[in-house]
Amino acid sequence: MEKQILDFNVFIEQDEDGIYVARAPEIKGCYTQGKTLQEVLERIKEAIEVCLEADKEEVNPMRFVGIQRVQVERPQII
Repeated sequence: MEKQILDFNVFIEQDEDGIYVARAPEIKGCYTQGKTLQEVLERIKEAIEVCLEADKEEVNPMRFVGIQRVQVERPQII
């Protein structure tokens, strides 16, 4: 059986406790966390493999364009 190599976009953020959270937005529900960047990268690869195996759906990774931080105002709740 021939293996196919897929490239996925992975978003990594850091929560208020310093834990790294990674998600693969192209695969619904595919996310994980780790204490270090190396750990979270290893774990997200495993999570992607598990999600692909469980879903058995064809996944077509999207072409990465970029990330932009956007600032918005939120009304103050009194």
